[in-house]
Amino acid sequence: MKTSKNNNFSFELFTKEQATNFYTKRAGETRVGEIVPENSVASSKFMLLGIEESAGPIANNGFSGSENAWSAFLANFLNAQIHKNFTGKEIAVLGSIKNINPPVSIEDAKIQVEELDAFVLEILNQELSQSQIPIVIGGGHNNALPLMRWSAQTNGISCINIDPHADCRNTDSRHSGNSFSTALEEKTIESYSVLGLHEAYNNQFILNFLEKHSCFHTYYEDYILGKSTLLTDFQKRVDELIPTEKIAMEIDMDAIAFMPSSALSPSGFSVDQIRAVCLSIRTIQSKVSYLHFPEAAPKTPIEQKIVGKALSYFVRDFVG
Repeated sequence: MKTSKNNNFSFELFTKEQATNFYTKRAGETRVGEIVPENSVASSKFMLLGIEESAGPIANNGFSGSENAWSAFLANFLNAQIHKNFTGKEIAVLGSIKNINPPVSIEDAKIQVEELDAFVLEILNQELSQSQIPIVIGGGHNNALPLMRWSAQTNGISCINIDPHADCRNTDSRHSGNSFSTALEEKTIESYSVLGLHEAYNNQFILNFLEKHSCFHTYYEDYILGKSTLLTDFQKRVDELIPTEKIAMEIDMDAIAFMPSSALSPSGFSVDQIRAVCLSIRTIQSKVSYLHFPEAAPKTPIEQKIVGKALSYFVRDFVG
């Protein structure tokens, strides 16, 4: 086990023994948990990484719960089926980063997020090669920043985010609401696109920031009216970006209606609409730098089932 600078976070590699806690065998079937934990971390194309923390959302005046998404995912993903259409051969489970000393205040959380930024980048640099594609699950949207920094070390990257919030708040302190404003200000990314903004939950500062930095953005209200579709806008944006740089792919679980998340909303995309995007991303895997699913925050058994099963579908759709 490795710990961060101030010992608030740890990283632990996933083991075959741990996997047995998340799935059950059944005669005549092969479960993901029987195959994927056997795969080589060094040679697998797709690398699953969990982040078990809610310091980022708490620092953004939000709620806890995002530390639970990783285990909810494993309990569903490792129990799913292996067959000719999903062999599980190219995907491995790296491990998880965990908040072992959760913050006791908002100010403490802000300090911890900076520590986590550095630790996530350190783990990515030590454990992954740039030819691998991390699929990162759990935690707050604060973790987008170290993921973008990791990707930008060797590639020019642009970011596409499906999110009701632009997460472009001011950068005076770190939290889950300013990863993309920070990345743009420090020129980590070439461009930022955010699809499905909710008009009611993005303030004037954020809207001015998006305009100032020429960020492509759409509103969920336009999708309600049928002026366009999420998949159409996503594919159009990908076509514009692909010739020049790799894509950092962000899908905030807040974007899905009634999804147990840090900012649960009754209005939003369906799970199937996000599945359609993940299936579309599969066709451009070579251009994807990473895929990130933050902000799911299940707290009850039924919420864990909803979150875990949705994330399992998304990962399988992308990996193929």
